[in-house]
Amino acid sequence: MMIVKRGLLVIFIVMFLFSCKRDFSNSSDSNTKDSLKGQVALYEDDNIEFDYLPTSTTNQIVKHDYYTLSYNEKFEQAEWVAYELKKNYIKNNDFKRPYFNEDPKVTTGSADWRNYKQSGYDKGHLCPAGDMEFDKKAYEDTFLTSNISPQVHEFNDGIWNRLEQKVRYWAVEYDGIYVVTGGVLTDASVTIGKEKVLVPKYFYKVVLDETNGEFKMIAFLIPNEKSERPLYDFVVSVDSIEKLTGIDFFPHLDDKIEEELEKNTNYKSWFF
Repeated sequence: MMIVKRGLLVIFIVMFLFSCKRDFSNSSDSNTKDSLKGQVALYEDDNIEFDYLPTSTTNQIVKHDYYTLSYNEKFEQAEWVAYELKKNYIKNNDFKRPYFNEDPKVTTGSADWRNYKQSGYDKGHLCPAGDMEFDKKAYEDTFLTSNISPQVHEFNDGIWNRLEQKVRYWAVEYDGIYVVTGGVLTDASVTIGKEKVLVPKYFYKVVLDETNGEFKMIAFLIPNEKSERPLYDFVVSVDSIEKLTGIDFFPHLDDKIEEELEKNTNYKSWFF
């Protein structure tokens, strides 16, 4: 009888310890999840690593080391190029400017640079070479023809360049940002070269900042022409660019936050 009682006592102690361990474990998991939640609850499905890529209308996603693009074979250029621009990427290295080359990762073949020859249009970078001067390979990857689009010279060398410089300023100011950029490939008919590379009428750039769990977003839609107007004259809602392009920007943000950010056109928190 004593042996039985001792046996029951041992079983009770084991069960009690297991229960305490299970409760402690659950409590620990809960606390860990809560501590993460403040950082990632703004992302859909509580992803720990934020997936900043837009949707693709072409289903030809090409990933390079420091930027990703969605290639549109019909118009022989990317419908968007997306990348994270970190503060420590902003360097001023004197890399030798390489030749433009076709992108070997584009399965349908990216446009030959000769389409631009004597076309009257610049080979306009989407992901700027100036954003990737922290690394020679990253810099050279921006000279792939999947990353260029026909731009009026005065646009490329003027207001578009001013916007690129402003984006680099924001990357330093906000300790890193997310950038999505491209030409609007709808409502345009002018083409260049044998491969009929489309000349967009407008180019867009969407910038997202996250600081201490707080998000803000700004978007620009600029005609492919010379302009001396201030940048903030071209601020539009992300919703308006989505309607033009059929692209859903930052779909992995929490829906409520995404909707609020994408309808906003207030630029005062960016220009001060």
